[in-house]
Amino acid sequence: MPSTLTISRLSKSYAGVSALADVSLSLAPGERVALLGHNGAGKSTLMKIVLGLIAADDGEVTVCEASPGDAAARAQVAYLPENTAFHPALTGLEQIAYYMRLRSMDPSGAMDLLGRVGLADAANRRIGTYSKGMRQRVGLAQALIGAPRLLVLDEPTSGLDPVSRRDFYELLDGLAADGAAILLSSHALTEVEARTDRLLILSGGRLVAEGSLGALRREAALPVTMHLTARNGYASDLMAALPGAIHFGDALRLNCAQDEKLPTLARIAALEGKVADLEVIPPSLEDIYSHFSRRDGQ
Repeated sequence: MPSTLTISRLSKSYAGVSALADVSLSLAPGERVALLGHNGAGKSTLMKIVLGLIAADDGEVTVCEASPGDAAARAQVAYLPENTAFHPALTGLEQIAYYMRLRSMDPSGAMDLLGRVGLADAANRRIGTYSKGMRQRVGLAQALIGAPRLLVLDEPTSGLDPVSRRDFYELLDGLAADGAAILLSSHALTEVEARTDRLLILSGGRLVAEGSLGALRREAALPVTMHLTARNGYASDLMAALPGAIHFGDALRLNCAQDEKLPTLARIAALEGKVADLEVIPPSLEDIYSHFSRRDGQ
């Protein structure tokens, strides 16, 4: 099955300043991919090129077997910006019905789309009375028009409360299960950590890391943290058996390299009668992101 999005050796500069340099990546149908990077890393430029809003200086981009911006690509791509803007005098239902007519689709399906994003009860209220989170959900309903094959989402959970964020990601899971590819840019690292299949990290316009969370953990080789709780009276024994552990109360904290994780666990297992509890904490996505996206002076 062909990739939904293919980017090869993409480069773009503004007034001699490089925004993207030799970036290559692809998205398969049904894949959920998070695009991460600091402000100015090149995320917005990449998204604009994929959407056909600006042209690349060099490289090739194929969107749903078409060129970015072509009618064939536009018909199969949906975009949700960080800050949505709608006519405040229209109701949510009127706004989505209007967009459906623009796409030459039957507007009677507008209520169903609003129901999918949790706005059925507010469908006949004017958008001017909506909260920021509700307006963001109108934007998501608009992005779902026409069952797009590729969704490009820029900070899509901005303004959503925790329950709405959970519902949003469950909706994305369903779209991916139906074959839609999802490219999602977000600074909310804890959100995307468990809800995406692959991570792309841009820094200074270059793709500095790509892979699943597990693969990036192995590549970064950051230390693993272990929290141990000693049984009464055995904290000193654990300290003696685990050099480098830090003792606080009846608990110990131990950091070890990735390649020392299993040998360290084996040593702890041999102390089973002296250990009340053990928690292994791998490097978080925030740790991994910081590792790969370091900039000079930071």
